[in-house]
Amino acid sequence: MADLLDYDVTKVMAVLPHRYPMLLVDRVEELVKGELIRAVKAVTMNEGFFQGHFPGRPIMPGVMIVEALAQAAGVLAMESFDMVGSGKLVYFMAIDGAKFRQPVEPGCLLSLNVKFEQKRARVCKFSGRAMIGDKLAAEANFTAMIADPPKA
Repeated sequence: MADLLDYDVTKVMAVLPHRYPMLLVDRVEELVKGELIRAVKAVTMNEGFFQGHFPGRPIMPGVMIVEALAQAAGVLAMESFDMVGSGKLVYFMAIDGAKFRQPVEPGCLLSLNVKFEQKRARVCKFSGRAMIGDKLAAEANFTAMIADPPKA
């Protein structure tokens, strides 16, 4: 059963430090603390990366898809460890087994499905799958660390 439903972009921005143009999670549709998250990225022609990737044939870069999965994992981790509002950040440490199966184009609703594979106090492992409808667009396993932000 989901802990949080219909988690809008305002709530996402309260959890993640990312802002336009790097905020890649528009909504959380399902979140089960300590287990999984299902979030959505509405891919529009207004994304800055489409200007150069590729003119005449816009395709979302694979690294941006993986970043979107990582941001969804960040929301999952912060909520699961009750760290929302703590000032902590979730940092990428490793990406493994990234595979890209289908182009992601403007107009797609990208479903970001992320599960915990391993949880520790500061370091977590996740598996993520980005879907367009019932088609797999990309998948990756990744590791992240929860830490204080760098000193100014």
